[in-house]
Amino acid sequence: MRLGLVLGDQLSLELPSLKALDPAHDAILMAEVEGEARYVPHHPQKIVLVFSAMRHFAQALRERGWQVHYVPIDDSDNSGTIVGELRRWRERLGAAQIDLTECGEWRLEHGLRESGLPLTWHRDTRFLCSREAFARWAEGRRQLRMEHFYRGMRKRCGLLLEPDGSPAGGAWNFDSENRKPLPRNLGAPFAARFTPDAITLAVMALVRQRFGDHYGEIDGFEYPVTQQQAGELWQHFLDFGLAAFGDYQDAMAEGEPYLFHSRISAALNIGLLDVRQLCEDVQQAWREGRVPLNAAEGFIRQLIGWREYVRGVYWLRMPDYATLNHFGNARALPEFYWTGNTRMRCMAQAIGQTLRLGYAHHVQRLMVTGNFALLAGIAPAAICEWYLAVYIDAFDWVELPNTLGMVMHADGGYLGSKPYCASGRYIQRMSDHCKACSYRVDKVVEADACPFNALYWHFLIRHRQRLSANPRLAMVYRNLDRMAAARRDGVWQRGEQLLAELDAGRPL
Repeated sequence: MRLGLVLGDQLSLELPSLKALDPAHDAILMAEVEGEARYVPHHPQKIVLVFSAMRHFAQALRERGWQVHYVPIDDSDNSGTIVGELRRWRERLGAAQIDLTECGEWRLEHGLRESGLPLTWHRDTRFLCSREAFARWAEGRRQLRMEHFYRGMRKRCGLLLEPDGSPAGGAWNFDSENRKPLPRNLGAPFAARFTPDAITLAVMALVRQRFGDHYGEIDGFEYPVTQQQAGELWQHFLDFGLAAFGDYQDAMAEGEPYLFHSRISAALNIGLLDVRQLCEDVQQAWREGRVPLNAAEGFIRQLIGWREYVRGVYWLRMPDYATLNHFGNARALPEFYWTGNTRMRCMAQAIGQTLRLGYAHHVQRLMVTGNFALLAGIAPAAICEWYLAVYIDAFDWVELPNTLGMVMHADGGYLGSKPYCASGRYIQRMSDHCKACSYRVDKVVEADACPFNALYWHFLIRHRQRLSANPRLAMVYRNLDRMAAARRDGVWQRGEQLLAELDAGRPL
């Protein structure tokens, strides 16, 4: 017989290793292990999501005739690691071969490949671009650019194209139309929520008992844990969110954690949704006139552009990629990232909802918590671990390149062409947070000035040698040069003061 391994982020009936096995003769192993639940302090709702979805998936496999050996985390014989469970069950069942699909994390796959077990690997066909195909595309390129990759993926997948192969609407990218601030009195759709069933409630009790020391709240868990529920969440977004997503995907608002975002990334990343079907559904909604082109293009770009691109970069450059630190940052992550105890309203809102929900949308991550970490010179490894721990959709293949490359520019521009840095004015333009903030976004050097403002200029001054030649920052440096010398000195001193406060462990 053969033994198939199904990991917690591989909950798809189309998984290649499942397809290679015969339920009449072979068996499946699924295991909840301490090694995966604790290597970073994962948000309790993330652990609930994965364990509950695993248990529901095991049930679905059994209903289809599979012999499933499921190891709960509180099993007294649980070895605590995936490799340990594979050894134990291979010996117990007498399995001659172990079939498994490529992992989502280099750390785990490397450990498996070094285990000495008789493993047969299968390519993860849930992604549209294989590791090998991405490596071929990247070969010979000194710098990679997502836009070039994305255009090739659009052509290859036949998405949003005119009959002659040109892009629909005459442009490949409508990003300039995706940055509108939220109009006053424009209400967001109600959020689709899923009441925990008996399986999920049991997992919640278990996680509360075993992982109660982890960052984040467990009560209020409402994420989909089955393929059917994930499909319902997706349909809800198609019906109520996608049409406005294009215009307002970068907007932020008080008390509105979701706005017009789909919230499907966690379900997609653990295998409950199929990216091909999602793209076809979006294209169909556009062709039928139910959503504008900038919404359809913006969403498809996230799916087959950024998502596939960062995965390609991850597997192309690991493990060395995780050690990159272009700016030489060494500052510790401030304590308020774990507590939300800060007077900066935008940071308190983003961190607070992360504590409650394990969720923040991409602009909150990139331009609020990530922007601050970049400007403050936080060590890349520290902020990467934080993102991996606190977000319910975070798995290393997608989190690490987005954080280390896009947020922190720690790869020196390999993944993206410029640092995503901004002053408080950007946050004011894209949100209503500044109205209730203790700091003044219209000030720079004063004691009550928004910290983002002085830190923004301080970052540009201290890294001028590295960044001034970047053509996308040329205008910014011209503005810096036009600043009066006394003003520049004041900005520098204010930045130094703020960084000293961080080093002293005091929340801003």
